[in-house]
Amino acid sequence: MDSISYKTVSLNAKTVNKEWLLVDAADATLGRLASKVAMLLRGKYKASFTPHVDCGDNVIVINADKIRLTGDKWNQKEYVHHTGYPGGQRRVVAKEFRKKTYGPERIIEKAVRGMLPKNRLGDKIIKNLKVYRDENHNQEAQKPRLINLNDLK
Repeated sequence: MDSISYKTVSLNAKTVNKEWLLVDAADATLGRLASKVAMLLRGKYKASFTPHVDCGDNVIVINADKIRLTGDKWNQKEYVHHTGYPGGQRRVVAKEFRKKTYGPERIIEKAVRGMLPKNRLGDKIIKNLKVYRDENHNQEAQKPRLINLNDLK
């Protein structure tokens, strides 16, 4: 009987093949969009996925201003942060969070960040995400490939 030896290939920072992907957020639901973008950033759809390496792609999200929240989440969903002082917990409703200095870009960034690992790898992966309010973006030189999120599983 022939003995076939299989070797597990583990990626490292030098052997990773990264692409630039373009995602249109117009009329997309926030959570569904964020989970698929997080999967693209992490690289979990690739056959060469390695859990401890940033092997995902760079993702550009456009039309963040046209994102949808289901139900009455614009008035009910709260974003909480703390100033660092006693009694400094602050709550902002999604509608106000969007209007103030944060903008709709920050809503998508926070949703995607919550779906990534809570460690140094997650901090590194989130830097591969670029979110823009409208269809204009600064990454034309990278020739991003348009992705339809409905085709992803």
